[in-house]
Amino acid sequence: MHQLFEGRRLTPTQRRIAHCLVRRTAAAPFLSSVELAQLAGVSQPSVTRFAVALGFDGYPALRRHLRDVVPAGPAVDARPANPYQQAVRAEVDNLLQLASLLADPGPVEDAGRLLAASRPLPVLGLRASAAQARGFAYFAAKVHPDVRLLDEGGTLLADRIDAARHAGASALLCFALPRHPVELLAALDHARDAGLSVVTIADGTFAPVAAHSDLLLPAAVGTGLVFDTVSAPMLLGQVLLEAMCDAMPDAQGRLEDFDARAAARGLFVD
Repeated sequence: MHQLFEGRRLTPTQRRIAHCLVRRTAAAPFLSSVELAQLAGVSQPSVTRFAVALGFDGYPALRRHLRDVVPAGPAVDARPANPYQQAVRAEVDNLLQLASLLADPGPVEDAGRLLAASRPLPVLGLRASAAQARGFAYFAAKVHPDVRLLDEGGTLLADRIDAARHAGASALLCFALPRHPVELLAALDHARDAGLSVVTIADGTFAPVAAHSDLLLPAAVGTGLVFDTVSAPMLLGQVLLEAMCDAMPDAQGRLEDFDARAAARGLFVD
């Protein structure tokens, strides 16, 4: 599904439709243009123009193509579900979608090598994304010699990016989940202008940060509750950390040193 949209210049409305199809991969081949328009919150003619922009004669041709290329999804649980169960099942779908994307491990492995080689390694996450950035930085610091957490915006953010670059950083990891702060996009542009390669974990291929990143790793968020749920981005962060460890020959030794120090200090309950 993602390959269908790669390299296409889509309008914001068309990106919205594409994001809707990606999030509903299993159902996408069976949606009418009216149903897709309602789900994406756009007009029916916008769906037709979207199909034409992808090179099809119209939406029916796009739907036939999707029926040929989209694999059948898992059996749907037809039992009634309350809103809480629906939110959990939506997260399960997001994780299954992430597993499908990871069938090609190349992008994550490339990102892991970039991050492992950066000394220091700045990890950026603002507002709703700060928790994911903080969690990644906490674990990454056990195997990486210099991790710098950037979880506060303001005028000092560019200074801290510059300081990391001047200290030798070659890459920056960004967590970008809804809602996306305006200053985050400016920070990513500043990082790239400074010569850093930007790796971003975002809520989708068509997130606003896509054009401001060198390597984008998508993981969908759940929207069924008052606040978004982020199981897939959190798991993708841990997968990326694993890839980073694989690219660091001394990672295991650093972990063993930490465990020895922790035992000597009695840090954890036996």
